[in-house]
Amino acid sequence: MARAIWTGAISFGLVSIPVGLFSATEDHTIHFHQFERGTSDRIRYQRVNERTGKEVEYSDIVKGKDVGGGEHVIVEPDELADIAPGRSRTIDITTFVDLDEIDPIFYQKTYWLAPTDEQYARPYGLLREAMTRTNRAGVATFVMRGKEYLTVLRADGEALALETLFFADEIRDRSALDLPGEKKPRGKEMDMATGLIEAMSGPWKPGDFRDTYTERVEKLVEDKRRGREIVTEAAPPEPTAMTDLISALERSVADARGGGGKKKQKSDGKADLSGLSKADLTSMARELDVKGRSSMNRDQLQEAVAAASGSTRERKKAS
Repeated sequence: MARAIWTGAISFGLVSIPVGLFSATEDHTIHFHQFERGTSDRIRYQRVNERTGKEVEYSDIVKGKDVGGGEHVIVEPDELADIAPGRSRTIDITTFVDLDEIDPIFYQKTYWLAPTDEQYARPYGLLREAMTRTNRAGVATFVMRGKEYLTVLRADGEALALETLFFADEIRDRSALDLPGEKKPRGKEMDMATGLIEAMSGPWKPGDFRDTYTERVEKLVEDKRRGREIVTEAAPPEPTAMTDLISALERSVADARGGGGKKKQKSDGKADLSGLSKADLTSMARELDVKGRSSMNRDQLQEAVAAASGSTRERKKAS
C-alpha cells in the first residue's frame, strides 16, 4: 500500500475529512555520479571558504541575502526556524472557484488525496461529487515540510486531486517577451494552418507518448557497458523559410490527410516507406540497429531501413 507523505484533514465550513496526501507522479530522470575523466575517482563537493580555501563545518554555515552593492544580510538557521510556519494539520478551503477560470500556468505539482479510514469515505465522496457537478475547485493553503503552499482541490474521477500552485507574484509577465504584433494572420496561410491542425487532430492518449530521451540514455549506457558502437543522432530540421511556408503547409496537410506520416504496406507485402519523414526513418533505423544512420540523408535512410527490414523478415521466416 502507498505511504502517505502527509496526513491531516480537509476542512470546509464545519466539515472535516481526515485524509492522506500521496504523490501522483514520479521522476524517471536518470541520475549520474561524477568522475574525473580517465580515472575511476568520484568527484565530491566540499564546503570551502573561498578566501582561505579551508573546508567549513556545516554547523558553522549561515545564510546571507544579497541586498545589493556587494552587501549581504546574515541570517542564522535558528532565526529562520523561529518564523517558519508550523506543520499544518488541515487543508483549509477558503473559497470555491470555477475550475475553468484557473490558468494552467499556475499549476505546479499534483498529489492524490484519500480518506485515512473507511468511515470517512462518505464525506470524501460527497465533496468529490459536489465539486464534479458544479465544476468547482476548492482553494486552500496548507503547510508541508516547513513550507506554505497555495493549492486547489479538484475532483479527478473517483479521487480528489490536490494541485500546488504558484503564487501570483511568481508568474512572469509575458509582456517582456518579443512577441508578434496584434495583427491577425489571414488568407491562405491561415486556412492552410487551421486545415493542418484539423487534419492532425485526434483524441488525447497520454499512453501513446514515451520519454524517448531517457530510453536513449539507457540504451547509450547499455551499449557502452557491452562495448557496442556509439552513434549520434541526426541534426534537427532546418527552420522553414517564409517563402516556403505555403508550400510546406500544403504538403503537410496532404500528408496528414493521406496518412503520409504512417508506414503503408505494398501489395508485395513490403513496407512502403515513401511517406515517412526523415525523423521517422531515423527512429526505425535506430530500432533496426542500422550502422552509420546519423550521417545518412533521407533517401539513404529509406534504402537502409528497407534492406534491414527485409533481412529481419527473412530471418523470421527461416526460424
